[in-house]
Amino acid sequence: MRTSPLAYLVAAGSMGAWAGLAGAASTYNIMLTGYWPPTNEMVRHFSTNPDQNPGGWQGGNWQGRGYNVYSYFPEFPGGAGVNSKGEGDFEVDYQDTTADWARITGQVKPCAIVTFSWTSGRINGGGKDWEIENRNRNRTSWINDYEAPYQPDRVPPDDSMAPNAWRYSSLPTLAIQNAVNAAGVGVSAYIDNNGGGSFLSEFIGYHGLWYQAQHSSPDDPFQCFAAGHVHVGSKVTIEEGRAATHITLDQLMNYLDTVIPTPGTAALWGVAAAWTMRRRRR
Repeated sequence: MRTSPLAYLVAAGSMGAWAGLAGAASTYNIMLTGYWPPTNEMVRHFSTNPDQNPGGWQGGNWQGRGYNVYSYFPEFPGGAGVNSKGEGDFEVDYQDTTADWARITGQVKPCAIVTFSWTSGRINGGGKDWEIENRNRNRTSWINDYEAPYQPDRVPPDDSMAPNAWRYSSLPTLAIQNAVNAAGVGVSAYIDNNGGGSFLSEFIGYHGLWYQAQHSSPDDPFQCFAAGHVHVGSKVTIEEGRAATHITLDQLMNYLDTVIPTPGTAALWGVAAAWTMRRRRR
């Protein structure tokens, strides 16, 4: 395993700068999103919003690996059964998701993205799914959301791709599947090739793949190396979801270590600086 970006900061005498560590062509920020429970609850400890995470952000230099993990998700006062849209970041709404996506990625400038959402799961699967989506579609038809306007403003959303064309996950999907299953944390991980389902799950999943493609060039000042979507089963507990999320992150960081150029000392001195993520509160 390569030396972590944080170790280079230590060597350069720049301790504390990891909160906004930036290399010459990327950040070391990983962005997670959730929708309905348990996906919001299982990533809550990675939120920098004190209203959502009063216990404090745990994502800085996660596991000593040099990556910072940030999460964004809605709340569901009264429960998702009566408040399916939710409130706050990434409400289950096409317009809100589009607007929040542009705002938050502009702040985080992620080197990798994992979007999460709820699924009822496979028949006879017991609702313990960790369904790693292999691809999502630039759909011309979407299921209505909960409030007018019920459809995305742009259909299909991505005019750089053909209508109904697929974008593919760039997460280490097989490594995630195998590691989650080997850990025995109570969920069943598998790779799905059928798409994300034509509702907000596929919509936000597609946004992740689309963002990564837009920022995949080594010449991009904030290159993004990986993105993908995971559907989480309806019976997955918060504890199980959190454990599987940590394993997913571990495999993702293993992959990032192989593709992100190690920053030179001069670059670290020049661009690494402490910064504070600003959060809109609603």
